[in-house]
Amino acid sequence: MKLKAYAKINLALDVLSKREDGYHEIRTIMQTVDLYDIINIEKIEEDSIIVTTSSENIPTDNKNHAYIAASLLKERFGVKQGVKIHIEKNIPVSAGLAGGSTDAAAVLKGLNEIFELNLSQQQLMEIGREIGADVPFCLVGGTALCEGIGEKVLKLKSAPQMNILIAKPEVYVSTQAVYEALDISKVKKRPNIEAMISAIEEGNVKEIAKNLCNVLEAVTVNQYPVINRVKDIMRNNNALGTVMTGSGPAVFGIFGNKYDALKAAERLKVFIKEIILTTTCEGSGVLEF
Repeated sequence: MKLKAYAKINLALDVLSKREDGYHEIRTIMQTVDLYDIINIEKIEEDSIIVTTSSENIPTDNKNHAYIAASLLKERFGVKQGVKIHIEKNIPVSAGLAGGSTDAAAVLKGLNEIFELNLSQQQLMEIGREIGADVPFCLVGGTALCEGIGEKVLKLKSAPQMNILIAKPEVYVSTQAVYEALDISKVKKRPNIEAMISAIEEGNVKEIAKNLCNVLEAVTVNQYPVINRVKDIMRNNNALGTVMTGSGPAVFGIFGNKYDALKAAERLKVFIKEIILTTTCEGSGVLEF
């Protein structure tokens, strides 16, 4: 079985409070973009999980989200057959684009079919939550309001198709460290989630771009000023709006046309290796070829 596992961006991300379990309550609008890893899944007779990948930057053992997804399903439902998973990595690693989470979502969806488990999407989402907060959204895809730690997913009207330029600086960002460094009482600018939802429903790209906001950005920018440099270059090349996605360090800009996006990409190539011009897309976060 061959699956496309799509990346996501956060159009708006607010952090409301810290929970007793150490996680944070958030409200975020996630959006699928047309950038995907390719996941090949093959059933094997041996009772084992074998993960291989095209990237040297991700683990292939039980630290890999796809491995964890397979292990959870096998253990929970008593599956004695094994699985071979190959990940063709196209989504930048540790970027805030849910690359690991979407791979896990693809494995959950694929193994549900291969092993004929007949689990509903809701059941898969509940299992996905145990792997990572973004996995439930990655199973749903499209445009959605996500709450709780991100696992409560409310599907919204699809956002209009937009030109998205993604740039990932060569720095490592720890999601946990970013959340721990965030002082919620000192957040100066919060996203207007309702205004963003209205802009999406109206299909108003300029208003969507105007309302881009991520409260985690201030924390990550403080550690890595290169993020502001990326944003400045995008803005100086006619980006309608630009913001960091997730805990970073990837930044994306919304552009009114591909020409301006390509101009920005040329300027960014001087100091950024991973640059991707793509679009937003509708539908599931995981699709079969």
